[in-house]
Amino acid sequence: MTATRPVSLATEWFEARLFAFRDAPAFIWRDAPVTYADLAALADDASADLATHGVPRGTVVGFESDFSPAGTGLMLALLRLECVIVPLGVNPPSEVAWRIEAGQIEWVVRPADGGRWVAQPTGLHATHELFEPLREAGHPGLILFSSGSSGPPKAAVHDLARLLDKFRDTRPVNRTAGFLLFDHIGGLNTLWHVLSNGGLFVCLPDRSPESVAAAIARHRIELVPTSPTFLNLLLLSGAWERHDLSSLRLITYGTEPMPQSTLTRLRQVLPDVELRQTYGLSELGILRAKSEASDSLWVKIGGSGFEVEVRDGILWIRAHSAMLGYLNAPSPFDENGWFNTKDMVEVRGEYFRILGRVSEIINVGGQKVYPGEVESVLLEMPEIAEAVVVGEPNALLGRVVVAQVVPTLEIEPAELRRRVREHCRGRLASYKVPAKVTISETALHSARFKKKAVAAGS
Repeated sequence: MTATRPVSLATEWFEARLFAFRDAPAFIWRDAPVTYADLAALADDASADLATHGVPRGTVVGFESDFSPAGTGLMLALLRLECVIVPLGVNPPSEVAWRIEAGQIEWVVRPADGGRWVAQPTGLHATHELFEPLREAGHPGLILFSSGSSGPPKAAVHDLARLLDKFRDTRPVNRTAGFLLFDHIGGLNTLWHVLSNGGLFVCLPDRSPESVAAAIARHRIELVPTSPTFLNLLLLSGAWERHDLSSLRLITYGTEPMPQSTLTRLRQVLPDVELRQTYGLSELGILRAKSEASDSLWVKIGGSGFEVEVRDGILWIRAHSAMLGYLNAPSPFDENGWFNTKDMVEVRGEYFRILGRVSEIINVGGQKVYPGEVESVLLEMPEIAEAVVVGEPNALLGRVVVAQVVPTLEIEPAELRRRVREHCRGRLASYKVPAKVTISETALHSARFKKKAVAAGS
């Protein structure tokens, strides 16, 4: 393969590794295989397009794409140029515009006719001091945005050469579904792991339970990295009964706490599939994780390049792959480089159980309530499809527990509330029982299959 631009020395090994697999299939795209040699050609085409439009080396470049061979080829072409890469995903125009501004994106690349790319300058200039060490080292960068569930999204700047270092060691790989998104650290981690080990990455037509189950059956997928919310919806849909999932060996779940009730039921319906919790953050990358058992929420996390410790019940992590900092917020690291995850945990030997974010804890008359515990109990009920628990101010107790639920059947609101309280009283301490139950006619999850942040009292 002859590139039309010089390859970045910092990531030359990564491109060489991928293209050494040549005729092996790298992707399933629209039900057809795309080889590593095809991917090399797509990267060359993208490099030519960037050269045609005059995209300078080392600039901050946003691009719009979901998982695809062409989008991955473009990413490789931007690596060659040592650009700071900003995956914009497939988001509403208003969110894309906000990301362009917050990320100081200098060029935006969008798909054009014939599978090519068009690049346009934005008129912005990347002047933040965090870009300087990347330019001095000649390293490509990466900007990822937080979910914004606890305020405006934060723009995390990474040294991409450092993030890719963990993939130098070869590891076993499965036929993998591309479920987590292209602008998500979990989705990128999955893509890089699969390609750096010569694996097969299956691009999904959409992320509905029916489509995912059908893709597993059609392409003999072995691994699905996903979220607890999606797995709950998969169980509710019954798609696991309508499709042959016998190829499935492993489901990994993360991005939000897993309800024990969902995990238990998933273990019952897919007894031959390993269920493994993952842990990672946009600011740090993805840690190696090992669940105590498929039906257990206790997990061992860490691995090479990561240190973990617990301070006052909160998980702190120090990582080789940590971001350089935020573009739009103060540094979250302490003086020794430790990052406060703000996740409350229990510890048992080498294992952790993640209870939830500190900001989500509901203080009821001095007693702590973790929303995940209440949500898990609510999801035991056959009448409830989705549940989100928040706190609401209360003059007497400070806050009380409020549950918003989506029912699985037509039922009178008063009757559903009665059943919720009756079920919860048999499973939870009295202060954890929802004082208010509101019924939602719309889904309580986002397009990313994560629970929606629900304002108190809604």
